[in-house]
Amino acid sequence: MISAEHYFDWAATAPSDAEIQTKALQETFEHWANPSSIHEAGKDARKFLEESRQIASDALNVKAENLFFTSGGTESDHIPLLALLNRPQKGSVIISSIEHPALHEMGKSLENSGWKVLSVRPDKNGFIHAEDVLKLLQDDTAFISIMAVNNETGAIQDINSIANEVAKASEGKRRPFFHTDCVQAAGKIPLNLRNKNIDSAAFSAHKIGGPRGTGLLYLNKEINPFLRGGGQEKGIRSGTENVFGARALALCLQKYLISEKNPVAMTRFKEQQEYTADFINQISKIKNCKIIPSCRTSGVQDGTKNFSPWIVQASFEGIPGQVLERALSAKGFYISTGSACSSKTKSHPALDSMNIPPSQKESAVRFSFGFSTTKSAMDSLVSATSEICSVFFS
Repeated sequence: MISAEHYFDWAATAPSDAEIQTKALQETFEHWANPSSIHEAGKDARKFLEESRQIASDALNVKAENLFFTSGGTESDHIPLLALLNRPQKGSVIISSIEHPALHEMGKSLENSGWKVLSVRPDKNGFIHAEDVLKLLQDDTAFISIMAVNNETGAIQDINSIANEVAKASEGKRRPFFHTDCVQAAGKIPLNLRNKNIDSAAFSAHKIGGPRGTGLLYLNKEINPFLRGGGQEKGIRSGTENVFGARALALCLQKYLISEKNPVAMTRFKEQQEYTADFINQISKIKNCKIIPSCRTSGVQDGTKNFSPWIVQASFEGIPGQVLERALSAKGFYISTGSACSSKTKSHPALDSMNIPPSQKESAVRFSFGFSTTKSAMDSLVSATSEICSVFFS
């Protein structure tokens, strides 16, 4: 069995929380019926499912009636976007250029259906600014998507400020639907969804120790879903509910979501900020290493306030990223060259948008950490990376 001690690819998936998943599975054995059935066994399963929804809503500090269980982050991104296909009149949508492929690729499908897809780019440090979104805003803009935390650089987007500016600019007319992908935010940074101008948010269980194939959609505005079926989840997401996945996801949110009412998670978050600041300081001293973006090396404040402490992107010019990934793997250290969903195409959407030089992109790797990552493990990663680089740059 491969040890997770030196696993540094948490942004791709988190090691399973065995305690939570085992507990959820055992409980599901006791509530095994179809929640849509009207007999007593079905009612029992329905009650269990709604308890899970309430646990999730308490953790996220939103209303349970606004949460819908899905098959994962991709579907949670798709549901509000695809609802546009039910509109008789086509218009425009704004999707940031740093979004997950779930939104980029589906945007291409919208274009084939007659919609105009506009792309808002980040600044050189990977941040999307409200003024740049407003420049693209048109009278027929129906949908805007800005992710909360970028999965390549860890840049935290000010989604509340952007949503509020869009609302202000839309006064007196129909406000565009505002969606945010929170897959890399849940359990990673303090998260506030109690903003009337944020209409939906996507979550994924396996990023925080839950099972794959389970997600959550926060929906604060009525939509007309494009995909239809048996009417489960109030018709928003039809299909027999994954009762086990819902329970496991809810328990993971309860355990890992960072907020003042969860002091253990908040303490761990602040601890990771310190770990990562030291990690950046150490690894940036390795020959030919460049932290992406470079502003993360300008001080602890920049490296903690504006970026997730769980993700660090770095380039070791002269060593292709995949070569360094394989070399570290041979030593028992597991990293990645970027988003797992973009690995087949070897693309770096965020780095492309930031105009990172080709030589840096080719040698870029992503280090990502999680709840059980230790300081000593991160120190060992620096040492192993340094050893490999010393061979290449000797």
